[in-house]
Amino acid sequence: MRLHPRETWASHANLGGIARFWLERHEMFRRLDETIRSGTGTALSERIDAADFKPWLLQHLRWQLGGLEEHHQVEDLHYFPVFRRAEPRLAPGFELLDRDHKGLHTAIGGIIEHANAVLGAEDTDRAKSRAALARFHDAHLDLGRELLRHLDDEDDLVIPLLLERGEHAITGG
Repeated sequence: MRLHPRETWASHANLGGIARFWLERHEMFRRLDETIRSGTGTALSERIDAADFKPWLLQHLRWQLGGLEEHHQVEDLHYFPVFRRAEPRLAPGFELLDRDHKGLHTAIGGIIEHANAVLGAEDTDRAKSRAALARFHDAHLDLGRELLRHLDDEDDLVIPLLLERGEHAITGG
């Protein structure tokens, strides 16, 4: 199927610092997605107090959304152009990833709106607070599905290129 299947990446001789960092960052985003999803589920089942949940949610969303913004900027402004020059035949794949970034950032705007509704809800109005949390949870699930697909697509495009050519040959680093 592919020259460099995912299960061979970790032991590949050309797996360098850039590829390792790339995969670690993507794994961090996957874990944050799962953590937020799980924490929100716990809050929906009322096994955590809203006063404890809100600062937790804010902290984890800052890590996730701020990290995604920074990560995508580095990819869009540096790595994707370098990779396109290294392998022009992959340009359509990088164009798709660019479109994904735009779509993800639109979805992130929605997540922020839903999170603000959760964070601003009065704890004394449990029905309103729970409804805001349910809307956030659904929006975050949608974002998570898109994000996880995107991370897998990105890994599947970038890591084999780095393994095949070697990082130094592509990035000069």
